Amino acid sequence: MHKQTLAELSRALSSGAISSVALTEHFLARIQKYDPLLNSLITTTAEQALSQAKMADERRKQGKATALTGIPIVHKDLFCTQGVRTSCASKMLDNFISPYESTVTQKLADAGMVMLGKTNMDEFAMGSTSETSFYGPTKNPWDLEHVPGGSSGGSAAAVAARLAPIATGSDTGGSIRQPASLCGITGLKPTYGRISRFGMIAFASSLDQGGPMAQTAEDAALLLEGMAGFDPKDSTSADLPVPRYSDTLNHDLKGLRIGLPREFFAEGLDAGVASLIQAAVKELEKLGASVKEVTLPSTSLAVPAYYVIAPAEASSNLSRFDGVRFGYRCAQPKDLEDLYKRSRGEGFGAEVKRRIMIGTYALSAGYYDAYYLQAQKVRRLIRQDYDNAFHEVDVLIGPTTPSTGFRLGESARDPLAMYLSDIYTIGVNLAGLPAMSLPAGFINGLPVGLQLIGPHFSEAKLLNIGHQYQTVTDWHRQQPAQFA
Repeated sequence: MHKQTLAELSRALSSGAISSVALTEHFLARIQKYDPLLNSLITTTAEQALSQAKMADERRKQGKATALTGIPIVHKDLFCTQGVRTSCASKMLDNFISPYESTVTQKLADAGMVMLGKTNMDEFAMGSTSETSFYGPTKNPWDLEHVPGGSSGGSAAAVAARLAPIATGSDTGGSIRQPASLCGITGLKPTYGRISRFGMIAFASSLDQGGPMAQTAEDAALLLEGMAGFDPKDSTSADLPVPRYSDTLNHDLKGLRIGLPREFFAEGLDAGVASLIQAAVKELEKLGASVKEVTLPSTSLAVPAYYVIAPAEASSNLSRFDGVRFGYRCAQPKDLEDLYKRSRGEGFGAEVKRRIMIGTYALSAGYYDAYYLQAQKVRRLIRQDYDNAFHEVDVLIGPTTPSTGFRLGESARDPLAMYLSDIYTIGVNLAGLPAMSLPAGFINGLPVGLQLIGPHFSEAKLLNIGHQYQTVTDWHRQQPAQFA
């Protein structure tokens, strides 16, 4: 059963070939057997999952099922889940049991999905390797000595190892697409505002966006239909109807105009990655697309702008974790100042502290204009670059990451290299655009991802292109041998 996609499992459930209870038991057994190798989950909710599976089977008997009913799923551990620990992979929230449900998890539960557990991640989503977690690093299923990417590395590893058919993730600067690339799965970062952020613990509020992490574009389309939609609880939520993304997957690509950003194929890109991306582009040309080179002149400014804006927002968002109302509290504080200092000092990890310090510095009175204000001006230039490119082409295509995954421990020795690994993904978040990563091949046994970027609210087009590409390739069907 674990070799099947969400779409295939949905059809099997509909036909009565399998039950949700049997499916859930199968994946729970795989988690118990294989997750000690991967460390992809923080919390497993077996009892709740079996209860939800029984309800899903009953719902199906009553003729009230959707395509998602009875399908197991894992959620990134920054989506609040009522009555279940929501830790953000931090000591700060190790004991936090959420009293309410996020909009995303509630919508998927209402659709009848079965939550198997909560996945490991970089602490407070700050990192690109899933090594900053309080619960230890997640391993890449393709090579346990390599990272799975981050911050949604637990979700990516769980789907790649077939411990769950599908997962939720979040993307602030590439945190869905980058681990999807490094783990050989499909990951979609929707347009900012397409999916509610209510109940999603914030890193950088103007950049964060939830999305699906799946085996295929078809699976991502089905989950996005369940996740997306206007939410009055989220002031940044887009009040737009949700398309039936799965209905347009089979549209042909004749007349599609693809842009190859010159800056994505410049110095710093691994030659093997470049070769695989060019091969993928040729496949799309065979399907009827035309290709031209475009330019995004501000690409080199994306990383420095992001690492001013995101930490600035993080320093503000994380000020709520003070040891007073919820979360970690130091032992026997002498006074209020001691409570704040030791609770935050002991509760946050090194990478989170680093970003809080950077952000606080950038927002300070003497440096606000020099750093934060300038970064916001650069952000506008980056968005303008993308707007100009989309006057010439329908979508942009390039690599998701400059190389395959780091070895475990490498990024700790060189944090700057970790930051630069997001150079092709960060601009999308700064501009609020949708983008997705698709499996496009392997280098020395490690996956490589192809990134598609579209104009605002063009998720249907991206999913259509991804699906058509996956009808003529089988990279998305490959599975790590150790977890077959």
